[in-house]
Amino acid sequence: MEYRLATLNDIESILELHKKYQVDTIKEEDKKDGFVTTNFTKDDLKELIEKEQGLFIAVEKSRVLAYVMSASWEYCSRWDIFKEMIEDLPNIEYKGYRLSTKNSYQYGPISIDKSVRGSEVLPNIFNFALEMMSKKYPVMVTFVNKINPRSFNAHHKKLGLDILKEFEFNGNRYWELGCLTKGK
Repeated sequence: MEYRLATLNDIESILELHKKYQVDTIKEEDKKDGFVTTNFTKDDLKELIEKEQGLFIAVEKSRVLAYVMSASWEYCSRWDIFKEMIEDLPNIEYKGYRLSTKNSYQYGPISIDKSVRGSEVLPNIFNFALEMMSKKYPVMVTFVNKINPRSFNAHHKKLGLDILKEFEFNGNRYWELGCLTKGK
């Protein structure tokens, strides 16, 4: 498995994987195994690749089997849930940091093809993205919908992310999670 920064040539494969597990297009029987709520366009991914250098992929035999988005709060501010999270950042103190748009970034969504779930793909792509983003930010922040326990367990229990707080948005309940990008 190769872990690398996505290129513009990877966009179609990433969108194909994304569509399989995005909440609006996922098969109903697959929802119990986790899903992604954020929707992306080709232009969103193009900007993420070119300006943010924040789209990381796991590739095997030229097939994208996982991706993780990591981006500045400025990039994420186009989605309403992130606008709310940005406004609340200064209310969160974590391991000596009063969070801000300058010292933290948004991790996720992440999607992993079910053919490689339960393998080392999750920790490998997570650690690769964390290492790359540590060059710009000391703190990673993410959120998980409370109706997505698989993702919560993967991030909190398997990867060791700390619970920063709980919040509500659009009638849904979320865990906000985080970790340091170095010395996790």
